[in-house]
Amino acid sequence: MDDLLSALKQAQRLEARGVVEVTVLFPPRELPTKSAKALPRVPFRPGLLARNFGVSRATGEAVAGRPTTRFELTPNNTQAAHWTLWIDQEWNIPLGYQESFPDGTLARRAVFQKVNTQPARIQVSLPTPPEGLRAALLSALPGLRLSAGVQPTAVRSRPNGGLEISLTDGVNVFALVTSPRGVRSAPGIASRRVGTGFVWLVGNLPQSVLDQALAKVSRVNTAGLGTFLKVDASNAQNTPTLHKETP
Repeated sequence: MDDLLSALKQAQRLEARGVVEVTVLFPPRELPTKSAKALPRVPFRPGLLARNFGVSRATGEAVAGRPTTRFELTPNNTQAAHWTLWIDQEWNIPLGYQESFPDGTLARRAVFQKVNTQPARIQVSLPTPPEGLRAALLSALPGLRLSAGVQPTAVRSRPNGGLEISLTDGVNVFALVTSPRGVRSAPGIASRRVGTGFVWLVGNLPQSVLDQALAKVSRVNTAGLGTFLKVDASNAQNTPTLHKETP
């Protein structure tokens, strides 16, 4: 675990550049594979990762001709996604990662095909989740059932009304949305009418788990979340793609 956390810390200061093949099968999209110059950033949170995942390591296959160490991240929650990371043995930064469903089916994968001779210096940090956010969220949506280990990290307002709350288990990221409208049915989305509005939960979990998380939400009163609203959207972490709302 310590070696992995060291690599993730290093990745806040150094980043490999080159040609990355990125394949995203969840959420489904019309063109699942594209190229990028760097790995799409995953908002790893070391403290939650250490609590919610078991980690094993082995000598990995070469990535873009460079030797790697492969880390397997197995969630304590058996219904959550599994992850594989390939860490460059010299630079101690990721050269690839893969997210898989519990049955091993690929959800997304990003791996360098070619890499520049030296990594680039960067400066990346994630804001610390505000104290009291979890309690405020559970008060705003009484009856909400978050999966084991999942914590809220940020709240932002939505252009069409309502709020979006970012959730994470340290690796996997979910979006909880309050909205005046529902959302079209799609894999990885649960939507439930509560009062005059709707609550959605979006993420890589079995549909039954998403549905159960919202099944007992009895009301929505987000006034207490206002103090946690993000002002600077540029600091927002990645969240799952949200599908089109229904009228």
